[in-house]
Amino acid sequence: MSDYRTAATAAEFAANLAQVNSRIAAACTRAGREVSQVRLLPVSKTVDETRMRAAIAAGMRSFGENKVQEAKAKSAALADVDGLSWSVIGHLQTNKARDVVAFADEFQALDSLRLAETLDRRLQAAGRGLDVFVQVNTSAEQSKYGLPVAEVPGFLAALPQFTGLRVRGLMTLAVFSPDAAAVRACFVRLRELRDRLRDDLPEQVSVDELSMGMSGDFELAIEEGATVVRVGQAIFGSRPTPDSLYWPADGV
Repeated sequence: MSDYRTAATAAEFAANLAQVNSRIAAACTRAGREVSQVRLLPVSKTVDETRMRAAIAAGMRSFGENKVQEAKAKSAALADVDGLSWSVIGHLQTNKARDVVAFADEFQALDSLRLAETLDRRLQAAGRGLDVFVQVNTSAEQSKYGLPVAEVPGFLAALPQFTGLRVRGLMTLAVFSPDAAAVRACFVRLRELRDRLRDDLPEQVSVDELSMGMSGDFELAIEEGATVVRVGQAIFGSRPTPDSLYWPADGV
C-alpha cells in the first residue's frame, strides 16, 4: 500500500488534486482517450468537516462516501455550501434507503431487486429520481458485494419498472492485489460486459458509464475504459482506519 500525502489546507488539496489530474491525463493519453471522458469522484470517507471545507476551497464540489450515516452527516454539516453533490458508493441496506433518497445525487452500489424496489418507493414518495450504477463482482471474490457477471443481463432487464432509478452504468471493485494483470482483468471484464450488453438493453437503461478504479489502480482502469474513477487517499491522504470498515478488501 502506498503512503499518500495528507492534505489539510486548500493549497495542499490543490497540489494533490493537480497530481491526480496529471496522472488521469497521462493515462488518457496512453489509451488514446480525451480527459473529458473521465470524471474524477473524490472519496472523502473519514475526512472531517474542517478538511472537507479546505477541499471545497480547492475547487472540489462532488464527493463519494461509503457509509450512508457519515455521508448524511457531512451533507447536513456542509449545507451552507452551494453546488455540492454526494455519491453513495458503498453497500446499502434497505433500511438506509430513506437516508440516501434524502440527500444523495448518485448511488453506485445497486445489487439487488429488493433494494431497487425500496429505493424506488422512497423516490416516488419524494417526487425525485436518482442516478444509479449496478455493482458487478468482476473478481468473483466471495467477500465482495455486487452481482455475478452472469446475473447482470437479467437484473438490468428488470430495472425499467423502477422509474425513479436512472440507470447510468456499471461499477466494480477490482481484486486488491499488487498483481497489475489480475487488477486489469477485472476492469476488462466490466468493459467487455458493458459492450456485450449495449445492443440488448431496455430503452430506459444505460450502461455507458463505467465506475472503476481507485487510488492504487485508477490509471489501469482508465486504460480499460473507466468513465468514473473513485479516488480517496491520493487526494486526501492515507487513512488511519482500515478499509475493512467500509467495504471488503478495497483501497479507495
